[in-house]
Amino acid sequence: MGKSESRRRLRLRENLQGYRFLLPWIIGFALFTAAPLAQTFQYSLSNVKVAVTGIELAAIGWQNYTRALFTDPTFVQLLIEYLIETAISVPIILIFSLIIALFLNVPFWGRSIFRTIFFLPVVITSGPVIGELVAQGATSAPQVASSAAVAAFVAQLPALLHEPVQYLLTSFILILWFSGVQILIYLAGLQKIDRFVYEAAAVDGASAWEMFWKITLPSLTTTTLINALYTVITLSHFSENKVIKYIAARIYDVEGGIGYASAMAFLYSLALIVLLVATFMVLRPRVKD
Repeated sequence: MGKSESRRRLRLRENLQGYRFLLPWIIGFALFTAAPLAQTFQYSLSNVKVAVTGIELAAIGWQNYTRALFTDPTFVQLLIEYLIETAISVPIILIFSLIIALFLNVPFWGRSIFRTIFFLPVVITSGPVIGELVAQGATSAPQVASSAAVAAFVAQLPALLHEPVQYLLTSFILILWFSGVQILIYLAGLQKIDRFVYEAAAVDGASAWEMFWKITLPSLTTTTLINALYTVITLSHFSENKVIKYIAARIYDVEGGIGYASAMAFLYSLALIVLLVATFMVLRPRVKD
């Protein structure tokens, strides 16, 4: 009973410390985001017209939402592709990041230089630079998907997977560019693992492969969860994201305009939340009381 009570107090203290770290974000959200978010939701329930005298709203209920879900096949298709492509991209980014982090965690000459090289794409993909690189085809390899063997393989897949698999094959360079921050987070997690645990396992006769599966990977459970959530959010906010570009283009439509785009933005945010919750439920650490 004493141990259970002390454990609950320790968990409460850790939770309070976590909320202290969240407090700056909560204050920033309340001051700068809550009001615009509420106004955007009001726009999504209205027919918005920009007049000389200002913005005019005419309430239309949930018509913008029903239009996006039931009469706009392009938006629904893009939303499905976004969910599938993200579900494919996240495991690839995590696996690649972990492999590179394992290599960079080994002491060797010039390790800091290689860390900088792998983090450099994070700087490059910021701002309009990535848009120009995508336009010039520097982030894709279309010749891979156009090969006869790959085309035959894709043709055997279900129709729903054709676009996501082709996206993966042609954009794997861009996908791997999103691994810089994840590599650093994995490195931090690897350096927190006690070396004596590996030494004790080696004395007991454990191989390097067994130590990876029984020590390294379980110790990185929380780190993997953080990286997965971060990757989902990064991919979802990417400026070249097809759903975001489609929503931005609909702002200037004669019919719907800002109100319709706001409704699609909320539906897209809902899809993102569902994806984050699913990721958390799959990768969350299982705590045994």
